[in-house]
Amino acid sequence: MKALNNRVQLIGHLGSDPEVKTFENGSMVARLSLATTERATGSKGEKAIRTQWHQLVVWGKLAEICSKYLQKGREIAIEGRIAYRTFTDQEGNSRLVTEITVNDLLMMSGRQAV
Repeated sequence: MKALNNRVQLIGHLGSDPEVKTFENGSMVARLSLATTERATGSKGEKAIRTQWHQLVVWGKLAEICSKYLQKGREIAIEGRIAYRTFTDQEGNSRLVTEITVNDLLMMSGRQAV
């Protein structure tokens, strides 16, 4: 069961183009927002669609692939782990951020979704 610790798998659509940063040493990081959608029917038969947004962080060669091939609307599947970090905003408030550090990525749709 140890292999299942802190493992996340999601399939969804990108909410924006990747934001890519290259560091002085040549390494890259890409940040992406991923939307996952659930369809549900309420107790009175009403249909609802619930969308959850996930912040993804991709490092290294995989970040370079993201910068070349991913665009807003593209459907992808990812596998990664949940990571938490804190920072202080401009007003001096402490903020907690939940991100998914991506280990593996699969492009689901052959072209950008419309």
